[in-house]
This record gives sequence, C-alpha cells and structure tokens, in this order.
Amino acid sequence: MRIGIDYTSAAQQRAGIGRYTRGLIKGLASFDPDNRYVLFSAGHKQGLGIWASNFTLKQLPITERQLTAIWQRLRLPLPVELITGLVDVYHSPDFVLPPVLAARTVLTVHDLSFMRHPECSSEALLDYLMEAVPRSVERADLVVADSESTRRDLMELLQVPDEKILVVYPGLESHFAPVDNDYLLPRLLQRYGVRYPYILAVGTLQPRKNFVRLIKAYDILVRYYQIPHKLVIVGNKGWLYGEIEETIQNLGLEGRVILTGFVKDQDLPYIYSAAEVFAFPSLYEGFGIPILEAMGCGTPVVTSSVSSMPEVAGDAALLVEPYDVEAMALTLWRLINDVQLQDELRLRGFKQARKFRWRDSAKKLVRAYRRLFVGGR
Repeated sequence: MRIGIDYTSAAQQRAGIGRYTRGLIKGLASFDPDNRYVLFSAGHKQGLGIWASNFTLKQLPITERQLTAIWQRLRLPLPVELITGLVDVYHSPDFVLPPVLAARTVLTVHDLSFMRHPECSSEALLDYLMEAVPRSVERADLVVADSESTRRDLMELLQVPDEKILVVYPGLESHFAPVDNDYLLPRLLQRYGVRYPYILAVGTLQPRKNFVRLIKAYDILVRYYQIPHKLVIVGNKGWLYGEIEETIQNLGLEGRVILTGFVKDQDLPYIYSAAEVFAFPSLYEGFGIPILEAMGCGTPVVTSSVSSMPEVAGDAALLVEPYDVEAMALTLWRLINDVQLQDELRLRGFKQARKFRWRDSAKKLVRAYRRLFVGGR
C-alpha cells in the first residue's frame, strides 16, 4: 500500500497534535517496513527525524495557514494526491480532510471540546471548527478517536455510526521515565526557575485546562495549610491566558506560582520526576497525554473525574470534580501528606503507563489501513 499522511502539525507544533503526529509516525516506522509512506508538510520548520527507507517527506513552499485557506476556507477542489501522488489510503491526523481523488480516507478527531466547551475557544476558531470538522467527519471512511470518551462524543454530538469509529489510544514516549541525576536535575530545574518542593501542572494556558481553579485550590493550601510547595505550571500561553495571570496577582501568589512557558520535550522528564504531585484538573480532554507522562516518570497524579481522564488514569490516580475548588485542595493536601499513598499511586502509575505504546497504536492503525484498502478495491 501507499499511505499519505499530513505531517504539518508535527513539523509546526511543538506540543499537542504535533507531538501526537510525531509519536504516530515513529510508531509506524518502528515496525512497518513494507508499506510506502508519503508525508507532506506545509512550511519548513522541522524535518522527518526518522531514517526508515519507506518514508518520504515532501515540504510545501506555502504556510500552514495558506494550505488551510486553500482546502478548508476557500474549499478549492485540489486533491491531496497533487502533493502525495496516487495513494491507496490518506490519513489526516488533525481534525479535517482535504479533497481527495480516489484514496480511502482516515480522519483523527482528538476531541470535541469546541462543542462540549465552546466558551473555551475563540469565536473565529469555533466558527471554523463547527463548519470544517462535521463536514470532514461525514466524508471520512474511518474516524479515529483517541479514547472511548471521544468515541461517545462523536456518536452523540455528530451522530457518527459506531462502526465508522476506531479507538486508537496515543502512546507514551519511552524517555518519560524517572530521572535521578544529582548533577543535572538541579541545574535543569534552575534553568526554568523551579525549586523544590512543588506541585506540577502541564498544559497550554487556556480556560479548558482549568488552571484558574487549580490556582485557587493552591491558594487554600498556602493560606490554611501553610504548605511550602510552589505551584509550577508548564505550557505556552493560549486563548484567554490573561485570566490566569490576573488570578495569581489578585491572590498575591507572585513568586509562588511559577509559569515556566514552553519546556523542551527532552527536559520534561526532569520536571515531572522532581515534582511531588502532578495536578491535571482539566474540564475536558480527548485523552490527556500528560497524565501518562507523569505516571511514566513516577509522579503521583490528581486528575479530573470527567471525559477521558478516568479512562486514561485507570486506578492509578486520585480523581476530583474539576469545578469543586475545595475538593481539589483537599485531594492535593491528602496526597501531599500521605507518603504511603504516593508510593502506591507511583507503582500503579508505572503499570498503567506501560499499557500505552506508540508501536501498538501504529499496529492497530495499519490493520485499519489494510481493511480499508482491501474493502475499497
């Protein structure tokens, strides 16, 4: 088979869907030497990064924004095969499909947060997604969901038939493992302005990640329980991030809440490993890869009891209702002060994280590609 995949998000985005796409391609390259993969990327920010002979990457001399305008906003009928050449299966890992000539199509929909929580998206983005995603889902031969939670959302909100959906869990990169280096660890933490002890959170600074309520819960821990911990939040600034900074200022937590900005992927295991507790109280997630990253690094996890997060966490995390600030504070306080519980969650976390591997995800997808190819002949 010849399989075309849009690699643009992997080349342009450091986190989120970019990391998902890079992990998927590495998984495919790790075990499938037989099929031919033709990848393409709008722009020139990042190369393929793998040396499998059956993978090629075509870089387009236009930007991602321009490519989106051509295919999704102007809806010009220029088939993707003009870039990839004739392919048997085309896979878009980023919510929307371009026009295709004859290929069977696979579309990954990571979540429907723009429908579940429209208040967490900008008006322009919301308008675009509400038009482009349902249209692409209807056209796709197969829709890949990151979790059973997203599968249920697709069925409920977009009336996608169950038989058209395939759940393929993302994987955990192997370098997310405990770091114990007395020389490098303190120096790396210092680079990002982080000091022991601390509670860690990871995610783009935007309303859906629920960092404002986390900061308010942390304020309770500081004022009423006098914890010595900092709260370290790792992530780029996103939509409406200003509310986070205002909350920190209004509560007088400058110097105690540390916003590191973006942290390089190779540095993240150090940040995870040194944290006493990892907090991921998101309002909604299609999957929640940071939960696995923390578990892989041996950090006990507190996460939300909604959408996909219980599915990802299994029995290896404490769950909390994400709108209940006091419950969040008490759950964090319980975990900080119970070393035995920390050890128990740490061991369960290692076991849970091992269930998610990119190689397994890629194998499941290749089987789906093959079924589509055979069925379409």
